[in-house]
Amino acid sequence: MSLRLKLNLLIAAVILTFTTTMLTMELMGTRRAVGEEIEAANRVATQLLSRVALVYANMGSPALVDFLYRLGRVRATEIHLLDSNGVLLYTSPPSPYKAGRDAPEWYSNAILPKRPRQEITLNDGARLVVEADASRAILDGWDEAVQLLIAGSIALLLGNGIVFWLVGRETRPFNTIVRGLEHMRAGDYHTRLPPLPGKEARSMAQAFNRMAQAIEDNMNARQEALEARSNLEENRELTQFIQSRIEEERRDIARELHDEMGQAVTAIKSMGLSIARRDAQSDPRSAEAANLIVETANHLYDVMHSIIPKLRPLALDNLGLEDALEDLVSEWRRHHPDMQFELQMHDLPEAPGDSFKLAAYRIVQEAVTNALKHAHARKIMISLHGSERSLELSVEDDGAGMEQGWAQKRGHHGVRGMRERAQALGGELELQPRDGGGTRVFARLPMD
Repeated sequence: MSLRLKLNLLIAAVILTFTTTMLTMELMGTRRAVGEEIEAANRVATQLLSRVALVYANMGSPALVDFLYRLGRVRATEIHLLDSNGVLLYTSPPSPYKAGRDAPEWYSNAILPKRPRQEITLNDGARLVVEADASRAILDGWDEAVQLLIAGSIALLLGNGIVFWLVGRETRPFNTIVRGLEHMRAGDYHTRLPPLPGKEARSMAQAFNRMAQAIEDNMNARQEALEARSNLEENRELTQFIQSRIEEERRDIARELHDEMGQAVTAIKSMGLSIARRDAQSDPRSAEAANLIVETANHLYDVMHSIIPKLRPLALDNLGLEDALEDLVSEWRRHHPDMQFELQMHDLPEAPGDSFKLAAYRIVQEAVTNALKHAHARKIMISLHGSERSLELSVEDDGAGMEQGWAQKRGHHGVRGMRERAQALGGELELQPRDGGGTRVFARLPMD
């Protein structure tokens, strides 16, 4: 049911309840008043006629009949005189008040179900019957009840009509609100309601506009978030592509250094040794220059071989992640004999690709390099733990730890590079202060 119909039914129920209550009170009042009147009138009439009957007892029934005719109608009382054979000698004349009308029988029975009746027996055997007659009082009660019922019906019709019109007038703005909600359901989030008449409708319109604005802002924020996520994914793909291209270039350069440059340096060293042996006796100065060339070639060869692992860890291509990390830690131990390095590897999975292995290798390499350069640590712990879904690695040191507000300062390209490598694979990287002092670099790389 509509709100309009519900309100009309409610008003109708209130009016009906009020009218029914008034009718019930009217019925009870009429019944009480009629009962008191009939009882009093019957008692008075009975006592009076008993005295009269004693007075006319010796005169006979005709004298009593003459008295009764002269007495006429007694209020709320019916008087009948019957002879000894039951023949009616006298009956009270009808009441002129509202003559010809009577209340319905059911109403009369409801008001006065039992009528008092008294009989007085005369000396000659005649009987004087005194019976209560409340028909006029009951008719008055019925007329008042009918008037009340008519007034209630008019109030019901008029009240419902007025309420129906007023409710329709006051709920007319709700149609505007419903149309606005339909537009919102259809996806038109720019919908706004005008100021509506009425305090409640105005409040609902304002709440609707605030809700629509919030939904529109939320949708815009979601759209911006989707665009940002799309841009982030594109940036990750671009970063991964650039990183892979850089690694390919590094690998090519490392291969060229190892193959071409290494052979050239070896050839220079061989020619220098040959010249030094040939001119050792005949031209000492030439032999000394040749030995200098040999030493320079050896130094160039060592420098080249130290650069190659930085460009591309050849052990990673040939041996795998575990052996490459062990080789890297051995190199650090050789160059930093005063430092303590620990390497723990458990259940390392089969890497799904070169990018995965290289990212793990570079994150460990960069984290240890940062610890060696900035942390002034004495001990560095490297841990790798694999599962079916991801590879978790951490690098911890017992150094000075991170400075206060370090993330807001410029630089930190190494940290940014590690994070970008992890995010390019859909992983994450965190820098945390280590319990007991120092820094912990933690990364999680998903296998998929």
